[in-house]
Amino acid sequence: MKKNINLIVSEKDDNLRVDVFINKKNDSISRTRIKNLILKEKLKLNDQIVSNPSKKVFTSDIINLEIPELDIPSLKPYDFKLQIIYEDNDLLVIDKPAGIIMHPGAGNYDKTIVNALMHYGKDSLSKIGNELRPGIVHRIDKDTSGLIVIAKNNETHENLSDQFSKHTITRAYQLLVWGKLRPSSGKIDTFITRSSKNRQMMEVSISKGKRAITNYKTIEVFENDKIPTLSLVECKLETGRTHQIRVHMTHMGNSIMGDGKYKKKYKKLKNIDTNLENLIYRLNRQFLHAQTLGFIHPKTNEKMIFTSILPQELENILILLRNTNK
Repeated sequence: MKKNINLIVSEKDDNLRVDVFINKKNDSISRTRIKNLILKEKLKLNDQIVSNPSKKVFTSDIINLEIPELDIPSLKPYDFKLQIIYEDNDLLVIDKPAGIIMHPGAGNYDKTIVNALMHYGKDSLSKIGNELRPGIVHRIDKDTSGLIVIAKNNETHENLSDQFSKHTITRAYQLLVWGKLRPSSGKIDTFITRSSKNRQMMEVSISKGKRAITNYKTIEVFENDKIPTLSLVECKLETGRTHQIRVHMTHMGNSIMGDGKYKKKYKKLKNIDTNLENLIYRLNRQFLHAQTLGFIHPKTNEKMIFTSILPQELENILILLRNTNK
């Protein structure tokens, strides 16, 4: 099944970008999706295929945008117990454990959050965007734990995506970093782009990429002769770029504990509490947890805030640090 949007440009919309014009006339579909459909050559302007979202339209132009119904038969259900924090007819809030990726991709098409959602309720997920990502409005990394919101229908997906685009979503993370942040609190405002050395990594750039803003504050510092200097930090995101917190902390010189991808080289731990050393070396994830998630409910307009406690493997490290830090 597919549907078409058919429009004629009036004089008052003369000289608008075609993606802006379509979004203005039909706000049930996001500008991002309109842009993606145009890039996939689903747009005809005066019966000619156009693949440039910034193409200008003029009075009396005839617009036809094809919106294909996404088919997701290739996804296999995965019997994985989801920790559901909240659910209604429009959305789910899930507390994701570390160790599972959000959606199918190269090397893993079967054991992801999307596959678990298919097992839980395959007929009640939005179908916007990539067919391998039904319901997925935003992501957190495989080895990051914490809160994510899932859309059950397209209207909810569009609305939540718009809130993310406008940076009105509340997102706070807890993390443990090596050393002390200087200054101890502040705002990191940079561009982030894909690394030129490793395409799987991101890096801070002076001029290219997407703007990324992270507000951070140090909550607690652990430092004595039995432990390496470590800081418990809270980060609040204004933007949500790929690996944003991990890249920004590394940029500050304070990589996140357990982050094998972005860690700065540090000296081998010497003369530290043996129990702490064992916990650190056994940690098979980064100490990064999506603790708070807040948004406006797309249907009720109610402000919703959810919080999640630290997973036990992270809490155990903090308990030991606090006991050793006395």
